[in-house]
Amino acid sequence: MSSNKKSELAARRVAITGASGGLGRELALCFARQGWRVAVADVREAEGEAVVGELRTLGADAFYQHCDVREETDFETLLAACEQHWDGVDVLVNNAGVASTGRIERESLESWQRLLDINTLGVVRGCKVFAPAMKAQGGGHIVNIASIAGIASSPKMSSYNASKAAVISLSETLRAELSGDNIGVTVVCPHLFRTGLLDSMLTTSERAKAGVGKAMEASPLSAADIAQMIYRAVQKNKFMLLPHRATHWMWWLKRLSPSLHQWFSARTA
Repeated sequence: MSSNKKSELAARRVAITGASGGLGRELALCFARQGWRVAVADVREAEGEAVVGELRTLGADAFYQHCDVREETDFETLLAACEQHWDGVDVLVNNAGVASTGRIERESLESWQRLLDINTLGVVRGCKVFAPAMKAQGGGHIVNIASIAGIASSPKMSSYNASKAAVISLSETLRAELSGDNIGVTVVCPHLFRTGLLDSMLTTSERAKAGVGKAMEASPLSAADIAQMIYRAVQKNKFMLLPHRATHWMWWLKRLSPSLHQWFSARTA
């Protein structure tokens, strides 16, 4: 990280979407323990306020702000609240998201539209609203939570895979586009881990949902572990974060031998 970036992030102000539970909550706690001021952005007010209470117990300056990532005006209100409380924000974490499973012929277009509106366009809206403010203040950092699904493209998860692949591509674009403005970008691609993702999962198969739940429970990493990795990635201005070591081979295999990767993926269909 450049000296300019270090000084810019010294203000220690972070806004996190989907922060009322799961990884978002752990990120809020992690940043708060490091002395950051935290904006808890979510659609669930009671749960969000509860997280704010936890943060204040740690001595953090924190507030809750309603934010539906499907609404650009909600991001504008979140930014305005950060500016009112702290005169700006240094880090935006686009964390809110939902999961889905299902074969292409069984998943409805309504399901596709909802998933893309939250997982992909929700990230687009956050970047679109916050990037100009970060440019104006001289820098900042954006964290986009994607998934290894956006790289591995496993069968029976077409909408989820596509939504997360788009987030990775967007992040790659912004990494180059915003670097001259002293704005760092980190994209996070975890495997399944223990979180509340099952609660909002869109699926036509309870069996598939159970399989996802089983994979979550088997994860060697917790949401708190991944939150700490993300925090360190921001400090180092690291672009691609693959928290699970077991997924690193997917990243390299797809680049070194796309045909072999395709063959391997087809075996799991």
